[in-house]
Amino acid sequence: MRFSFFRRNLIVGAGLSAAMIMAAPAAAQSPSEYHGHHEKWPQASLNAEASRSVPQDTVEITLAAELSDPSQAKVTTQLAQTLEAVMSQAKQDEKVTVRSGNYRVWPHTDKNGHITNWQGRGEIIIKSKDFAAASELATRLSDRMPISNLNFSVSEEAHSNYEKELLGEAAEAFRERAEALTRAFGFSSYTIRNVDLSGAGARYVAAPRMMAMAAEDASVPLEPGTQTITVSVRGTIFLNKEQK
Repeated sequence: MRFSFFRRNLIVGAGLSAAMIMAAPAAAQSPSEYHGHHEKWPQASLNAEASRSVPQDTVEITLAAELSDPSQAKVTTQLAQTLEAVMSQAKQDEKVTVRSGNYRVWPHTDKNGHITNWQGRGEIIIKSKDFAAASELATRLSDRMPISNLNFSVSEEAHSNYEKELLGEAAEAFRERAEALTRAFGFSSYTIRNVDLSGAGARYVAAPRMMAMAAEDASVPLEPGTQTITVSVRGTIFLNKEQK
C-alpha cells in the first residue's frame, strides 16, 4: 500500500495505524505551490523495519493414497472411492477443516512405448489450530491414507494482528532515522514526501518426527516452529531550512 502526504515543518504524528497515516495539511498552500517550493530542497530516501519471531499456530497435514493397476478404470474408481470415504469421515470432526489436495492418474510404459500399468495418487489436507485434534484424526485415517507431509504456519488472523503491532514499531524507527539524518546534515526539520509499507514472513518449520508412529495407533507428534514477520517502511523526505 502507498501513502503520499505533506506537512511543512515536520513531523509525522504518532497516531499510526495499519489503515491510515495522518498528518495535518500544509497551511494555505496548493499542491503545485507546495511542490514548487519543496523541490528546491534536498531529498533523502530512508528504509526502516520491525521484525518479530512468532510461534506457528496452524498445522496442515497432507494425507495421500496411491494405487497401481494395469486397468486405468480400476485405479480411477478405487482412488475416487477412497478419497470420498476419507473426506466424508474427516468432515465429521468440527475441530478441523478439510479440503482436497493434488489428484493425478498417469501411465507407465515399457521401452516400446506401450502402457504397462497405471498409477494414481490423491491427497486430502487437514488444517487446524487444534494440533491434538488434527493429529488424532490423521492417525485414524492413516490406514487408508497415510500422512505424506506436515506444514506449519501462522494463521491469517494472527499474522494480521502482528503486522498491526509491528507497523507502529517500524514507523517509529523511520521517524528516528529521519530525525537523525536531518540533524547530521545540519537541517532543522524534515517533511515526509511519501511512504511505502510492505510486509513479509519468513517461514521456519520444525522437522516433524517420522509419521510411521501412526501405524501403531499413536498420535502423530506435532512440533511447530517459529515464523519471522517483518514490516518495512520505505519513504522519501525533504530536508528543510538549513541552519546557519
